Amino acid sequence: MIFTIAARELRSTFLSPIAWTLIGVTQIILTFITGSGIENYVRSIQPNLHMYLTPPNITEQIVVPQYMWLAIIMIVISPLLTMRVFSDERKNKTLALLVSAPISMTEIVVGKYLGLLAIAGIMLVTYTILPLTLLFFGELDFGLLFSSILGVFLLMAACMAIGLFFSSLTANPLISAMLSFFLILLMSILIFVTSESPDVFSLADISLFQHLMAFVSGLFSTHDLIYYLIIINAFLILAIRRLDSDRLQH
Repeated sequence: MIFTIAARELRSTFLSPIAWTLIGVTQIILTFITGSGIENYVRSIQPNLHMYLTPPNITEQIVVPQYMWLAIIMIVISPLLTMRVFSDERKNKTLALLVSAPISMTEIVVGKYLGLLAIAGIMLVTYTILPLTLLFFGELDFGLLFSSILGVFLLMAACMAIGLFFSSLTANPLISAMLSFFLILLMSILIFVTSESPDVFSLADISLFQHLMAFVSGLFSTHDLIYYLIIINAFLILAIRRLDSDRLQH
């Protein structure tokens, strides 16, 4: 049942023009960013490679900035992709039928969330085709590439979970999108609120972007992985509890 719900969510999303529009616009932006990176590398860096003790590679100079920009774009995209997940169910009066079905709220939430993760995966695959074309110009650091992909995927997964929760709160998709956008934005810009001592807790430690930095640097940290898993599970549990309260009312 979980995978049936996930497939239904995936199908309904791609039947809507908003998904195709967001993917297309993002691809255009990333293509422009990658093109600018290639131009800068060819004009400014490549002619001076002999001056570097450790020459910068194209993965660091071109690919990683693309994924950093993709992470920033996801702050805007995620709320738009998740705003209708449960809001439309409330608006169309079908949520009552959903919560009265002989399946658990956990199955419903996890099913819809897996559908959203499938969308995130498809988007990442689409955007990864672009950096792979750089193999025609040189070698790629696949370790750094896959680490960056994993980091952005975890960020997208956390953003999707946050958006899913807010979608469960209201029948108005716009309100859902705004609430999730502001929380995701807040949890991102906290990266700038640092402590003077690295041993002292700071708000930057709960920033979505702070935990992305290790991945785009080519480092895999269980600490950062656990952080994203905690965020994902916390907001999925909140969504389940919210829908459980709706079930009790019916």
